Amino acid sequence: MSDQLNQPVALKEWAVTVRSLAEGEMIMVMRKGGIIEETRDFRLIRPSFYLMPAFEHQREELLKAPYQGRIAGTLEGWSKDAETMTIEAYAEAVEDIEVYDGETLERIFGEHIWTETFAEERLKWKKKNPLHVLLLRVYKLDRPITVPMQPAYTGCKSWVTLEDHVPQVGMTPVLSDTEFADKVNRIREKLQG
Repeated sequence: MSDQLNQPVALKEWAVTVRSLAEGEMIMVMRKGGIIEETRDFRLIRPSFYLMPAFEHQREELLKAPYQGRIAGTLEGWSKDAETMTIEAYAEAVEDIEVYDGETLERIFGEHIWTETFAEERLKWKKKNPLHVLLLRVYKLDRPITVPMQPAYTGCKSWVTLEDHVPQVGMTPVLSDTEFADKVNRIREKLQG
């Protein structure tokens, strides 16, 4: 078990979302858990992690109009039979905010790339459980990491433990300290109403 605790983990997220995070367009993800999650509920298992792009289940109609058309770009060179996975970003969760109602979600609508339908679907699924809004400090890796694709990385789950050696590479924050703090403060203020 201790070996597993020392292995790096990755949060699986739509490839289009990972790209927006890595470009500094937004600093949040919304999670309730994957369909085959061990506990079937989302929980933040580590405060820092790689961002693993997921290509299946991306839906163009759940992106706001300015972001539609981007999914095709994420699929260039991708194959469901790929033998490797490329990771280009790392994140630190600076806050895990639990949201229980649509009114709170509406207040942060301008802070992400998804439609109201996307946010509502996530909130309504497993109604008793909160929607986790993770505020992330995102870092671009100085060079992409390519790891062998493992069967354990597939499926609808939030977290994967990276099974093979992951080389240490440098990384740079995608936003300056000031830019990041401004975005965090703006989101917190909106959430408080």
